[in-house]
Amino acid sequence: MKLVLICAGALFAASLTMSAQPKAPASPSATASATIAGKAISITYSSPRVKGRAGQIFTKDGLISHDPHYPIWRAGANAATTLHTDADLKIGDLMVPKGAYTLFVDISNPDQWELIINKKTGEWGLAYDSTQDLGRVKMNMSKPLKMVENLTYTVTGLGGTTGKITLEWENHSASVLFAVH
Repeated sequence: MKLVLICAGALFAASLTMSAQPKAPASPSATASATIAGKAISITYSSPRVKGRAGQIFTKDGLISHDPHYPIWRAGANAATTLHTDADLKIGDLMVPKGAYTLFVDISNPDQWELIINKKTGEWGLAYDSTQDLGRVKMNMSKPLKMVENLTYTVTGLGGTTGKITLEWENHSASVLFAVH
C-alpha cells in the first residue's frame, strides 16, 4: 500500500510539473537574416499561423481587415516587425540608411502590395504612423507552391551586393530586391 501511495504521489507531482510548463506562443518570434557584402541584414518578427483560415486572411472581410490601420498590415503579429541593417541599402528605388526600421505592408491592392519602411521602432505592431514612413516599395507578387501555414520572411543573398527579402503567408508570396551600398 505504501508503494502505491508513493507512486501515486510521484505521478501527481509529475502532472503538476507538466501542467506548469509554459504554453508555446500562438505567434512565436522568428528572425530571418543574411550577410551580404560583409554586412548583416535581419528581420525580426512574430509568425502567426493560418490555423484553418486559408482564403480568409487577406480578403476585405478577412482576419487582417479587423486591424485598425487596414489596409496597412503590420506584416507579422505581436510586436512590430523590425528590419535591421548594418549597411545602407537600396530597397527597390528607396535608399534606406543603415539602422533599424519597422516594416508594414499596404495590401489594398491584392495584386500589388507595397512594403512600407517606417522610421519609428519599438512599438507594438498595430501602432502605424504614416508620418514616420521613410518610403514605400512595390513588391513582386506570386503564389507559393503550396499554402504557407506559418508567416515566413527570408533574406537571401543573390551574389555580390544584391539580395531579396521575401514574405510568404497563406497563398501569398511578396518579395523585393535590394542592394548593399
